[in-house]
Amino acid sequence: MPATRPIRVLIVDDSASVRQTLTSILTAAPDIEVLGSAADPFVAARRIQDDVPDVIILDLEMPRMDGLTFLRKIMAQKPIPVIICSTLTEEGSRMLFEVLEAGAIDVLPKPRVDTRQFLMESSVRVCDAVRGAARARLRGQRPPARTIEAKLSADAMIPPPLAGRPVATTEPVICVGASTGGTESLRDVLEVLPVETPGLVIVQHMPEHFTAAFARRLNGLCAIEVKEAEDGDSVRAGRALIAPGGRHMLLQRNGGRYTVAVKDGPLVSRHRPSVDVLFRSAAQCAGGNALGIIMTGMGDDGATGLLEMRRAGAHTVAQDEESCVVFGMPKEAIERGAAARVVPLHHIHLEIGRFGANAHVKASRAI
Repeated sequence: MPATRPIRVLIVDDSASVRQTLTSILTAAPDIEVLGSAADPFVAARRIQDDVPDVIILDLEMPRMDGLTFLRKIMAQKPIPVIICSTLTEEGSRMLFEVLEAGAIDVLPKPRVDTRQFLMESSVRVCDAVRGAARARLRGQRPPARTIEAKLSADAMIPPPLAGRPVATTEPVICVGASTGGTESLRDVLEVLPVETPGLVIVQHMPEHFTAAFARRLNGLCAIEVKEAEDGDSVRAGRALIAPGGRHMLLQRNGGRYTVAVKDGPLVSRHRPSVDVLFRSAAQCAGGNALGIIMTGMGDDGATGLLEMRRAGAHTVAQDEESCVVFGMPKEAIERGAAARVVPLHHIHLEIGRFGANAHVKASRAI
């Protein structure tokens, strides 16, 4: 069988040091090839005319033409998967959402090279973002298959669940995991949820600082409250807590109610926060009182955790292939038997509503 062609990347950034750092990171990956680099969008446009890359990594602040304008031109004329790599998206929710709404597949901070650990984690994040972007669905394209690399499991953060361990009846809770394409997909779901919706805990793969801007923007658009989770935050009806970038989030139970723990730790399933960590904690402390939802994303983070939730009695749902930007995480969950139901994106809010209504009926009968 012939080897898969490397993913060809064009880097567009006016900083020579950033171009050099990204080139070093990407060329170290055997499945990625740097097609070239450009100091501004005009040079990049000429390069694209000669040789179309699979993925573009794009800065926002550049001379002659800003990155957002260039992104919009690319999407209007010749759609190519674009990853935004900039400090601007860390600074405010407006710019973050503008680039996502303009068609960017993912957003990254500038790579950190100040310590060996940060360089390693920057490398993992950059390479995985490129792989996810290369698989992204653009105007009906079917993404090619990619292999999943070895990684730490949720055992690194929380012990495996004990067989047969019962979970007492308590408040309902909804646990959601998403990655590539998830920012806009989560917005579609959360915007239509009513204030009486059971509490939600969400892991969206995003870097440190980005999740705070993401949560603020969603909070201004949704009827429910949306906030970046802090250690000890209560999970309650009408509130969605989003795991902070760079830290894991675990569900905890205090009596009949829930709080979250926000913890440092290693990359789990190549991510921090990890969906597997959240889902395992939900399996252990919520059991059948939880709804687990796995959405669009690259890789398999969350597939094992969702299976643990299902075995603990939770309701489980996966987003279908047709509505995913990248059918990676849901595909893995479905193949492992973790998802009881597979639904399109525009039906996920209905699953949440049905779960909430059933939980209300159970609570009424218990009174």
